[in-house]
Amino acid sequence: MSIIGWIIIGAIAGFLAEKIMKRDHGLLTNIVVGIVGGVIGGWLLSLVGLGSGGWLWTLITAVIGACLLLWVVGAIRSKAAN
Repeated sequence: MSIIGWIIIGAIAGFLAEKIMKRDHGLLTNIVVGIVGGVIGGWLLSLVGLGSGGWLWTLITAVIGACLLLWVVGAIRSKAAN
């Protein structure tokens, strides 16, 4: 997949994760969260033996990873606020 493809998938995954996790971020944050989430999700799923399979699987993996990333960041922020 080209870098443009990764950015598009990242933006979509970040947007979906933002809605699932009920957060409010901008486009750039969505792209970054989606791409980083894709890396995290891909790594975690490879640990349990689930491989890749096209753009839809990539999107699902990125959304899972992005939701996990948003959850971790939210937990760290709430702990720091206390």
